[in-house]
This record gives sequence, C-alpha cells and structure tokens, in this order.
Amino acid sequence: MSGLVTLIGKPGCHLCEDAEKVVSKVCGELGVRWEQKDITQDEELHRAYWEQIPVVLIDGRQHTFWRVDESRLRAALA
Repeated sequence: MSGLVTLIGKPGCHLCEDAEKVVSKVCGELGVRWEQKDITQDEELHRAYWEQIPVVLIDGRQHTFWRVDESRLRAALA
C-alpha cells in the first residue's frame, strides 16, 4: 500500500473541492495518509502543475489530474 497521497490545488477551485472529497473518502477508508498543497503558495508546484489542477500524486508521482476517479485511485492505493 502507498504511503502518501498529495492533492495539489488552489482555493476557490470547484474541481479541487470535488477531488478533495474523493481523496478524503478513499484515503480514509484505506487508512492512507494524505495532504493538500496550495499551488498559489508554492512556485515550483505552480510551474509544474498550473494547467492541470487539481493534481493527485501518490508517493510523489503523478497519478491523475482534473478529475479524480474513485475506483482508479482505490486500485492504485491497494
């Protein structure tokens, strides 16, 4: 099982809010740690992911962007 899921987004982003619900649910059910990072507060993340937010990383590697599919995230974390 993976160690850390990172959700990269920004305030006021409805897709980011949707992604947060999915990540929170799946990680909570599977007991996987997760964190959120605000792209507006990190220049490196801003350069790397600005046009893709929300972005989900699993252990530092990009898993998906824009829309988070619950079953795909669950499978990747299993």
